[in-house]
This record gives sequence, structure tokens and C-alpha cells, in this order.
Amino acid sequence: MQVPLFPLNTVLFPGGPLPLRIFEARYVDMISHCLKENASFGVLLIREGNEAGTPATTHEVGTLARIVDWYQGSDGLLGVTAIGTHRFRLLSAERQPDGLNVGTVELLPDETPMVLPEQYAPLTEILEAILDDLGRLYEDGERHFDDAGWVANRFIEILPIALEQKQLCLESANQQQRLELVSEVLKKVRFTAQSDD
Repeated sequence: MQVPLFPLNTVLFPGGPLPLRIFEARYVDMISHCLKENASFGVLLIREGNEAGTPATTHEVGTLARIVDWYQGSDGLLGVTAIGTHRFRLLSAERQPDGLNVGTVELLPDETPMVLPEQYAPLTEILEAILDDLGRLYEDGERHFDDAGWVANRFIEILPIALEQKQLCLESANQQQRLELVSEVLKKVRFTAQSDD
């Protein structure tokens, strides 16, 4: 399938929210097209380059995004909220005359749902509190606190983890490894917070 591509300095996971403020003409046109056609666009982490202006090189694995809300900001910019749906691998890409990149992609298999192992049960309480604190961005999304992959992905989105490591997590189908990473990062965050007290 062919999709318009949006290279960003962020890693989007299936089920995760993506707030955007759009100002470049090529992306305003892309969002308008996606809204009219109820179509998705592909989000890829930038490997080299910038979000605006000249073309950036990206990683090959990304996530399709579906627009769920949009508004016109007081500054005239278009505000959009999208949700990640399916992981994909980029097979080829070409740049259109308007500067928009369009890619041929193959969808990667959805993860097999895995019940959250008992040892990670305490994570659900922490995650629920964090998502409630984050407010609007997470209040309308579906919540699957018993799903190991969903819990791991939400933590990886919001914890201070390097983008390259987040990308590796997106590419990995190993839910157990992602949960272990989350536990390690949470321990470090707690230790740092206690050291600062």
C-alpha cells in the first residue's frame, strides 16, 4: 500500500496518541487529504535531518496514524491529534513535487496479545495515575491494563528513554523485553527522585 509519510523526531506506537501542529503547506495538504478520504499517514523516526524544510532520512519501521481530532489554533496553525494503528516497514519512498514523501509500505503482523505477567501487575497502578495526570491526550483512548504489550508501549512513549531505544522497542515483538526495560527505567527514575530529596 502507498501512504504519505511524516518524518518526525518521535516514535509512535500502535494505540498511542500523536499531537501535531501543522504549518508546512505539504503537510496541511496531506492532513486535508487524509481527513477527506479517511486515510492514514505513516510516521517514521528521523535518522538524520530535521522535521521541517529539507528532506530527512528515516528509519524503515514506523506506525500508521489515523486522525481522530483537529482544530484551528488561535495562531492560525492546524492542530491535529492522531492515533497510532499498525506498524509497517517502508519498502520504498519517493518525493512528490510539493515536497511530500510518499512510501510503499508493508504492514507488519500485529502482536499476539499477552496477559500482563503477575510480576508486573504494580505497573498498572502507576500507569493509570500517569495517564490520568496527562489529561486530554490520553483521556479518550482505549485502556488495556491487562495487555502486556499495551502497558509496555504506553510507558515507553512517556518515559525518558532515548529515541533510538524507543525505535528498537517499536521494531521488537518481544513484549517481555519491553516490560523489563520499563522496570529498569522506572527504578532509575525513582532512584534519581529519591537522590534529589
